Amino acid sequence: MERLTLTPRQGWEELVEELGMAYHTIDEETYWDESACYRFSGAEIDEIDLATTELQRLCVEAAERVISEGLFSRLQIPERVVPYIVESWERDDPSLYGRFDLAYDGSGPPKLLEYNADTPTSVLEASVVQWYWLQDCFPEADQFNSIHEKLIASWKEWPGGQGKPLHFACAADSSEDLGNLEYLRDTAIQGGMETRLLFIHEVGWDESARRFVDLDDQPISQLFKLYPWEWLVREEFSSYLAQARLRMIEPPWKMLLSNKGILPILWEMFPGHPNLLEASTGEKPLAGDYVRKPLLSREGENILMRRRGEWGGTPGSYGEEGYVYQRYAELPCFDGNYPVIGSWVIGGESAGIGIREDVSEITTNGSRFIPHFFQES
Repeated sequence: MERLTLTPRQGWEELVEELGMAYHTIDEETYWDESACYRFSGAEIDEIDLATTELQRLCVEAAERVISEGLFSRLQIPERVVPYIVESWERDDPSLYGRFDLAYDGSGPPKLLEYNADTPTSVLEASVVQWYWLQDCFPEADQFNSIHEKLIASWKEWPGGQGKPLHFACAADSSEDLGNLEYLRDTAIQGGMETRLLFIHEVGWDESARRFVDLDDQPISQLFKLYPWEWLVREEFSSYLAQARLRMIEPPWKMLLSNKGILPILWEMFPGHPNLLEASTGEKPLAGDYVRKPLLSREGENILMRRRGEWGGTPGSYGEEGYVYQRYAELPCFDGNYPVIGSWVIGGESAGIGIREDVSEITTNGSRFIPHFFQES
């Protein structure tokens, strides 16, 4: 694993905008950053691929344990939502995608930092944007990236997908969310789905028909929502979710895996597993170096890190539900830059990686996306 310094392509902004990435610059700072890239060996890519497959298996087993043993309170999941989750699990509601965030430097097994199992973003840049970059910059090399193909294949096989419109919704205030949503919608169209776009606040409720409807009063039978479950279940209309004839993507059972409370449960079930970090809950932190994370948080907010006796962290508005403590995993450092590997799961299968990098060990919304390639050694 190496970090290479490059000269960005001439007119790179227009090139990525043509692919739908209008958010290449955020708050006047470069987000899509092709002034550098990461090079892997084939063996390193194989190791990440195998670890991703293994972590997906472990997480599904952990979700099953939460349901079979009724451990929902450990995740601070409201009691009124529990039957909705259980029904979704028992129906085998399909999952489209997720992203594991991994610490990896090429010298040891990848370690799970967290599972972005509900509304993972950066899928557009991880799939087509970095793939076109590869064709322009390293056409003889390869890239761990079958995200696009697997998304289309998943839509083609989606249960009950054909013949009914699939609505796509996100919040109206994020160009990044909208860019990711439009890309995922495009893959659904390529997979043969009829789609419609709306914002989450435009979803309506037809009281007489007991169903959700769009702005044209057409029924919403399938909804892809780039909107976190923990926000959704607190909305005024959330009480209608269980009674509406509505299939959600991601499904309700993914609430179990997008919650960082799953990390201690994973460690309890698979102590010492090479791809896991020790994790615990409660007021008593781990001995030595650790990271404290809210059960529910986003964009690196409210993280507290203890490293070699020194403290660091990020502000934010999360933590009301409680925290988990996770063993500190040292990230590799390349000229003052700390990369985190986002390893994608599409349709339950390992599908490729994207890399976020920062001058801090805590990845935030402003952390840069750096493309990658690999060569057989």
